[in-house]
Amino acid sequence: MRAQRLIGISRLALCSFFTVALVAAPGSIGTSARQQQPQSEEKSTPPPVDQKTEPQPSPASTSAPASVEPNVAAPTTSATSSAPASAAPSTPTSNAKPAADKTSKLPLPNISNRLTAGGDDRYIVNSDLITLTVTVTDMYGRFVTGLSQKAFTIYDDKQEQQITFFSDEDAPVSLGVIFDVSGSMSGDKISRAREALSRFIETSHQGDEYFLIGFNNRAQLLLDRTRDSDALMDKLTFVNTKGQTALYDAAYLGVEKVTRGTHQKRAVLLISDGQDNSSRYTLSELRRLLKETDVIIYAIGIVNAHDSGTLGFAGRAILEELAGVSGGKAFFPGTGAEMNDTFERIALELRTQYSIGYRPTNFANDGKWHKLKVKVQPPRGMSRLFVRSKEGYYAVTTPR
Repeated sequence: MRAQRLIGISRLALCSFFTVALVAAPGSIGTSARQQQPQSEEKSTPPPVDQKTEPQPSPASTSAPASVEPNVAAPTTSATSSAPASAAPSTPTSNAKPAADKTSKLPLPNISNRLTAGGDDRYIVNSDLITLTVTVTDMYGRFVTGLSQKAFTIYDDKQEQQITFFSDEDAPVSLGVIFDVSGSMSGDKISRAREALSRFIETSHQGDEYFLIGFNNRAQLLLDRTRDSDALMDKLTFVNTKGQTALYDAAYLGVEKVTRGTHQKRAVLLISDGQDNSSRYTLSELRRLLKETDVIIYAIGIVNAHDSGTLGFAGRAILEELAGVSGGKAFFPGTGAEMNDTFERIALELRTQYSIGYRPTNFANDGKWHKLKVKVQPPRGMSRLFVRSKEGYYAVTTPR
């Protein structure tokens, strides 16, 4: 019995040993599996900190810096959008036309640079490039168009020059309308002048811009740089005529305003019925200004059909001199029909002129006056032709 009992105890102990071993073995396996499971999860999903190291660009970071100019092309690729704000702005696209190409095709190529300050356009003019606006007519006074560059010859102080620029385009003009509103212009005179000016606008270029200056005791800018011809006529409708005639002051102001115009061709319509009696500027100062600029003056001396008016022979001579110095012409219509024809002729002349430029040989910046002469060779089968342009220029390279 004792032996049987020992055998049973030993069997029980052996079973307990195996039971404990089996229980211990699964525990160790589960523990190792639990230890390896986080490692596999770490390999399958990146840690949260890696997502913060490479943030996506915000909408604000893709926009152009505030200092970039409007005419510069904005970056379009992700590489340029991630550039810092202090980086230099990108250059314009290749299809943008350089400014030099535009200026080289202007009717008058004496413009080398343009500055804008305070809303006022100013031009720097290189006076070593001389430009002329030339009018050609036949023996009957008709305008001649279609001539080539070879037909023209320019003499600077009797020395022949080589033409470097030539154009016969129908280009728009910056036009100053200087209107006499003194007491002597009351009644029929001013109404006829308004009607003739309306005819002029109908015949002129659609791209023309206008400056309106009225004068009596003093000159006043009534309309500054507009292409609205209706606004121009409306201003003249409500003008009261009174006072004296500050003709020189008005012409001086008109020339200065027109030289700041948008277009390269510049002209002034000076409409008056009397000679100056109220100006601060003198005739010599006005003549000097005309010689220094490329503004053409067309003077219209209004005379009454029943009397000689206040213009007189001295007034006519002054208007003819101002027009001649600038390369323009003076007209003295006596009736409404003649005035209408005069204004239409001026509008047509401005649209049929030639623009010619050259650089003088042996140019010296000495400020001296150089006399110009332009000759034209008529085509075969055409009679003699007549040329009108400015008389000369001052040799000055100082920008103005």
